[in-house]
Amino acid sequence: MPRQFTDARLLMSDLLDRFEGGAESPIAYPDYDGFLDVAQMDKFIKELRDAEGRGGIRIARGRGLKSEQIKHVRLENAPSVYELLERRPVGELMEVAANRLLDGLELPVEFQGSVDGLRLAWSRGREWQGFSLDDVDRLRPAFVMAKAILEGKHAGLDYRTFSRRFGGESKRLERLEGPVVRLLSGALELPPGARPRDALRTLGLEKFAPPMLISGRLDFDVAELSAAGPKYFGISPDEVRRLRVREKPQYVLTIENFASFNRHVRETDPERAGVTIYVGGYPSMATQDALRTLATTLPIDVPFYHWSDIDPDGTWIFRTIETSIGRALKPHLMSADLADRLGKAPTERLRLPAGPVTSAISDLIAYLRRDDAKWLEQEELDPVRPQS
Repeated sequence: MPRQFTDARLLMSDLLDRFEGGAESPIAYPDYDGFLDVAQMDKFIKELRDAEGRGGIRIARGRGLKSEQIKHVRLENAPSVYELLERRPVGELMEVAANRLLDGLELPVEFQGSVDGLRLAWSRGREWQGFSLDDVDRLRPAFVMAKAILEGKHAGLDYRTFSRRFGGESKRLERLEGPVVRLLSGALELPPGARPRDALRTLGLEKFAPPMLISGRLDFDVAELSAAGPKYFGISPDEVRRLRVREKPQYVLTIENFASFNRHVRETDPERAGVTIYVGGYPSMATQDALRTLATTLPIDVPFYHWSDIDPDGTWIFRTIETSIGRALKPHLMSADLADRLGKAPTERLRLPAGPVTSAISDLIAYLRRDDAKWLEQEELDPVRPQS
């Protein structure tokens, strides 16, 4: 719908707004039905003619009987209109705001891409991660906290303590999770489709570590759970060292999805021949540490498997666990063949992990990079016990 105005200064201000947003020669129109009276219209026309006389705009007129009527107004010379409206170009305002935002911060080179994106957005009058150039004071702690995380200063701190120590108050990080994760994404491999809160959890920043649900013939300290026979039980990830294996498991299987975890435990391994672990979607740092500890306590001939969705997030989770446990990890029900036969074309494109040659998931990552690749949610598959 054409932009129509009864106020000349608002019209010219709108032209500048769109010019700053990237439009080369924006156009606006008079709203002839909106004028209150002839005096208002005369004032509107006079101000536009004065602006045209300065060279700032070009007025296009109608034809025939409407040859004296303004048809539309086009921006001709932005600096002239800036001067007329006593308005500073957004580029200048962006530089002032960006310099104030970054003053005294020695940012890592990995943040430069985000800084460039911020400057570009602000120079066009747009927001960056929901923050405009008027939000410098609110946004600055995000840069401080992101730098602290990249430098590992969050290690051993809970979410609120870290936020208070580096953000100035305990709830600051909650309000700045988006920009913090955006900054870190240029330096760290983060889950491509995760919410900012989940991405931070994979780095060890969480309010409370979620329980790790485990099924298997396991005991916990003096509690002989293997004899009691629960389908599964939950422990705090940092208590994994208190687990005792009653007999060598046939396999260890980590599962991303809670429904698939329950189905596997109930339908394919009711006798608990293997150890099955629900990792809670994106595995938190506490869960990654627990899996690493478990991997060092089990014999090397016990095979480890992981079952996730066949999509970029699933391969990211696989690679994260593979790196965490420090031993061979095999994909379970995660293959290009399954995706090709049963999957659907994705509605979005997400960044994939690098997938080194030595990774067991490299072939699937290569498949998912194809334009004709399909994705498959693990709930679409019936559980099957891993076969060594």
